[in-house]
Amino acid sequence: MNISKLISTCLLLIGTTVTTSVVASEHDHSHEQASTHQTIQLNQDEKWPIDASLHIGMSKIKTSIEENISEIHHKQFTDAQYKSLAGKVDVQLAYLFENCKLPEDADAQLHILLFDIMQASQQMQSSDNPRAGAITTIKALQKYPLYFDDKEWQALQH
Repeated sequence: MNISKLISTCLLLIGTTVTTSVVASEHDHSHEQASTHQTIQLNQDEKWPIDASLHIGMSKIKTSIEENISEIHHKQFTDAQYKSLAGKVDVQLAYLFENCKLPEDADAQLHILLFDIMQASQQMQSSDNPRAGAITTIKALQKYPLYFDDKEWQALQH
């Protein structure tokens, strides 16, 4: 499934606040899209396991944000720059969905986090407040190491 269709599906979910499943043909498991009422949880007080693709994709999203964080923070980022940043985030989201190899329970929790990032990307591309989308992405990146056992994760620099 391409990222544009996935984002459109998620936006539809936001409007209807229902939970649905999207099954991508390349995957052997379903990727459940989070409703706006789901919150990410630990695995019986433990962080969820990750795979290499999750570390790579999340690290690249973080790098894209870090490269621009000063301009975002000081409100010096243009709409065109937010759209470009969102494009970079979308590439990594597509990578994550295509390469997902997590156990089903961990995958479901990850998709709650990725849903927030997908919403944020859409906001950076098509809203009158794209900065709020960048801030939502930053918050998701800060949340990631609290719930996922990524031993190589470096905290977001800002």
